Amino acid sequence: MSDAEQSFATLWESLLPVGRDSGTGGYRRFSWTPADASARSWFMDAAAVRNLRTYADRNGNLWAWWDPAGAGVATEPDSFTPGAIVTGSHLDSVPDGGAYDGPLGVATAFAAIDMLRERGRRPARPVAVAAFTEEEGARFGVACLGSRLLTGVTDPAKARALTDRNGVTLAGAMTAAGLDPDAIGPDEALLASIAAYVELHIEQGRALADRGAAVGLAAGIWPHGRWRLTFTGRADHAGTTRLADRHDPMLPCAAAVLAARDAAAGHGALATVGKLTAEPGGVNAICSRVTAWLDARAPDEHRLAATVDQVLAAAGDAAAAQGVALDATQESATPAVEFDAPLRDRLASALAARGISAPVLGTGAGHDAGVLAARVPAAMLFVRNPTGVSHSPAEHAEPADCLAGAEALAAALEDLACQ
Repeated sequence: MSDAEQSFATLWESLLPVGRDSGTGGYRRFSWTPADASARSWFMDAAAVRNLRTYADRNGNLWAWWDPAGAGVATEPDSFTPGAIVTGSHLDSVPDGGAYDGPLGVATAFAAIDMLRERGRRPARPVAVAAFTEEEGARFGVACLGSRLLTGVTDPAKARALTDRNGVTLAGAMTAAGLDPDAIGPDEALLASIAAYVELHIEQGRALADRGAAVGLAAGIWPHGRWRLTFTGRADHAGTTRLADRHDPMLPCAAAVLAARDAAAGHGALATVGKLTAEPGGVNAICSRVTAWLDARAPDEHRLAATVDQVLAAAGDAAAAQGVALDATQESATPAVEFDAPLRDRLASALAARGISAPVLGTGAGHDAGVLAARVPAAMLFVRNPTGVSHSPAEHAEPADCLAGAEALAAALEDLACQ
């Protein structure tokens, strides 16, 4: 094993315990929590070991810069040189998520720099490793929040008011972590310095496994969004209230869950209700309110809209039949993304020159690369996931495939930044 390969193994092993739940084996790295602080510390330590200058932007995203040959170290950590090549991903997780979703892209970014240095390569333009905050939206409900704020997609005032399940606002969480929530928002100077962004990510499916390939390239991302459905009925006694007299919000919520499956199947889409809250939550009580979150994705905007419209119509009809009020609010929307074709073709050529075959895949999963693609040329590399499972402790990538991903990323960075 080369020094760079050993470096990746050491990096990965040091990150694995951070935020892992001993009971489920899954991860709970939620933004601005102690587990998140530990993951951020891991990032800063990895950068320090490699003599990379670090910078936390106004939105809490982390950056580690490898400066061009002869440039020395900038006197200010937030000094930007145009033409930077950025790679990375995120360190946060969904509840009880897998080890690889996000962190693999950050760890392989550091490993790719190690590989290039081991071969005597130095960048002719800046290279940065980035770790974006709240990519999963697991705490505050908006996916890719760090990159959305950076690019101006999300309104800072609305972001500051976002709350977690305990009523803590994003502003409060950032303040407690020592950051200034009043500073969040677009960072045009930082964006202007980026010439290309390449994100490596574990595949969230098994197309690569079926094709016998260790790595792949992304074609684009399906349009997707999240909707909050709040059903408000009347709290009552479970043992004394006649069925005919009830205004039970759980019933139309259940109808919406079933409608999501039917609508998705009918439109060739995906729709999921993976989170709901019931209030007041007593076993022997009829709920007063049930809130459910709908995640919907489709190959195109038309099918996405048709899927969501069908779910909302079914939910509305069921709510009316039970004498329950329904409030449906769209919390986030991400349009279809087509990654930069010239950049993808250049990466494919660079990989092919090193004997790496990388099939081109589409995906229904959202990523920071999809948000950044609206402002800078962006591309994605996928690493084979033999289980095809993601957002679960069963998510997996073989060590050899992780190293293959790091090699592919090193080839991309060498072509883009070291020429």
